[in-house]
Amino acid sequence: MTEVPAPYDQRTAVVTGAGRGIGAAVALRLAADGHRVAVLDLREEDTAATVEAINNSGGKAVGVGADVADAAAVEQAVARIAGELGAPTILVNNAGILRDNLLFKMTDTDWDAVMGVHLRGAFLMSRAVQAHQVQQKWGRIINLSSTSALGNRGQANYAAAKAGIQGFTKTLAIELGRYNVTVNAIAPGFISTDMTRATAERVGVPFEDFVAHAAKEIPVGRAGTPADIAAAASFFAREEASFVSGQVLYVAGGPKA
Repeated sequence: MTEVPAPYDQRTAVVTGAGRGIGAAVALRLAADGHRVAVLDLREEDTAATVEAINNSGGKAVGVGADVADAAAVEQAVARIAGELGAPTILVNNAGILRDNLLFKMTDTDWDAVMGVHLRGAFLMSRAVQAHQVQQKWGRIINLSSTSALGNRGQANYAAAKAGIQGFTKTLAIELGRYNVTVNAIAPGFISTDMTRATAERVGVPFEDFVAHAAKEIPVGRAGTPADIAAAASFFAREEASFVSGQVLYVAGGPKA
């Protein structure tokens, strides 16, 4: 009889943008699954709450501050993580920012900042971590895309970056598959987070009304939560998901973005 592998062999996971929101939820879920977790955000102090929650729950986490768009900072961060927690073999590229505007109002800085964090950040983090994954002959890369990849008014930069993430994901799946590394993407729909709260404030709509309006357009009748995305990440990180690679999972409460 073929032995079924344990679903949660302990690994070292890195979650970017994990100081709050979706990233924090993913970090907490992976820790609950038994993994050691590096909680990475722009400033190390911003990781404190997530790290404390994991460690207080019996897990093991360290906070790391790094700009994912800075090659040297990424290399230093990954080297530190490997030294403190062991070779990182699970990577969740979640770090992201918004610089929404209509095309004719969008500045070069708006465009470059979003591309830098989302695309360059995913590239730099993946390049650094894959060296450990290849050496260990095992790995999981989970990239955060978005339903905005299908197009969304006022988000030419964000939509382009999130569509790019999908092509990046599929290409890495082809390149890294021979090393027992899977690469998948999660494309969230409307998720209730601090980022969506900031969007509501920017457009001058009370957050509760903003969420309620979005929920009316979602077949399951509610907005998503960070825990919904964390559950998908947990699946992709499992040994049981070893035959799933190069896929984009829309977690959006229905088939329509």
